[in-house]
Amino acid sequence: FKDVYIHALVRDKDGQKMSKTKGNVIDPLVMVDKYGADAFRFALAAFAAQGRDIRLSEDRIESYRNFVNKIWNASRFLFMNMGDTIPKIDEASLRDEDKWILTKLDAMTAAVAKSIESYNFNEAAAELYQFFWMNFCDWYVELIKERLFKDDGKEAALATAGYVLEKALITMHPFMPFVTEHIWQALTGNDLAGGDSIMCCAYPAQEYAFHREAESMDEVIELIGLI
Repeated sequence: FKDVYIHALVRDKDGQKMSKTKGNVIDPLVMVDKYGADAFRFALAAFAAQGRDIRLSEDRIESYRNFVNKIWNASRFLFMNMGDTIPKIDEASLRDEDKWILTKLDAMTAAVAKSIESYNFNEAAAELYQFFWMNFCDWYVELIKERLFKDDGKEAALATAGYVLEKALITMHPFMPFVTEHIWQALTGNDLAGGDSIMCCAYPAQEYAFHREAESMDEVIELIGLI
């Protein structure tokens, strides 16, 4: 092995070492059955800060099960509007919110790659969580809903959303292998039994950077937040 990663000790929520006599043991098999392997795996990564023991609780695992549900529901909403194929991105038809989320995607994939290479898995998990839940779901998907229902700029919105979803799934795959594989298969139309796998995809390259539009959107979002 070129590298060996030794993770921190996993303790209970109060920082106590887990033991059967104390009754504070969290059984990973029980957690996987209850909340799913992806949620449990992501929780461990999210709290695996270098030089610090992991304080794990069932509530924290449950919160990441909610994140898995968020990914699933956002994907299902987009599938309902996409039809059989995802339109290709036409830069000339992109609006400011489209350019904003594409720029955020590029920044996120670069930050996650840097964190993984330096073994800061908690920072990578935080970047993924912030991007998908906050930027993509809470802002971008909400911003394009009117376009989807009124057909005004619908194709550009779907092209952007489909592209961002696919690249986000690929970036999240090492942390959430099962749900990302399942959604990616549905998104790309591959047959899991005989088609390609998301794990064979190249890591997303930085392709779009619309800094002026992204900064303008950040100001709008900050203003809305202040209000």
